[in-house]
Amino acid sequence: MDISLKNVEYRYQADSPFEHLAISDVSIDIPSGTYLAIIGHTGSGKSTVLQHLNALLKPTKGSVLIGSREIKAGRKDKNLKSIRENVGIVFQFPEHQLFEETVEKDIMFGPMNFGVSESDAKARAKEALQLVGLPEDILEKSPFDLSGGQMRRVAIAGVLAMEPDVLVLDEPTAGLDPRGRKEIMDLFYTLHKKRNLSTVLVTHSMEDAAKYADEIVVMHQGKVLTKGTPEQIFSDPVALIELGLDVPEVIGLQLKIEETFHTKFSKISLSERELAEMIAEFLRGGGQR
Repeated sequence: MDISLKNVEYRYQADSPFEHLAISDVSIDIPSGTYLAIIGHTGSGKSTVLQHLNALLKPTKGSVLIGSREIKAGRKDKNLKSIRENVGIVFQFPEHQLFEETVEKDIMFGPMNFGVSESDAKARAKEALQLVGLPEDILEKSPFDLSGGQMRRVAIAGVLAMEPDVLVLDEPTAGLDPRGRKEIMDLFYTLHKKRNLSTVLVTHSMEDAAKYADEIVVMHQGKVLTKGTPEQIFSDPVALIELGLDVPEVIGLQLKIEETFHTKFSKISLSERELAEMIAEFLRGGGQR
């Protein structure tokens, strides 16, 4: 499913003394099957953009095309269920949204709310639980008897059980240790490839943006500052640092090596392997470049 934002503006509490312009003139195209990362400083408008992707927010100017549905400023739109069924959002700390008495009922809630039969919802719950790497024997357990990591996976399973065409991830690894973060991000990437999902990742992790995304959008002060491939975005790490953003650790290491040896490598490395190969080439050349 393609999604396209055209000149989108959004004002919180519009026409009130507390009106606040959150994003302005935002245009982003997300072709079907794309893995897009949206990065930016806190307050840059990332989460506001995210909430337009399934019509949780409607633009105060501009339009959002979600599949064949256009959400346009100033127009009343009814029956948004089909959009929210096809665009699943995993918010920060999704486990805080668990509420049913059993894991199975919690995962089934979303599909049944969108008209899926109980028997089909049960089948989806089992499949989704398997997708997130949890054993079937926890289906009858209370989600509140599980570990924090298991609770998060159950919450994610609830989104996957709706079988969305687009998966939107809002800092999905917040609060996890490095191992847990890698497991969850690898899970999403596997699903992205296996199901040919469109995936949108809002993140502060430059490592995740560099590793998983096909394209990156940089937000700054409510606008799209720039967009491109990871190679293009991270080719000017100094500009990102000046915006108050981090860069992947491997790029930070490359900058320190270049500074120490008064050299400049031919390109920015997005992985430890790439950097090791460039260092080896540099050393084979006698430390000259």
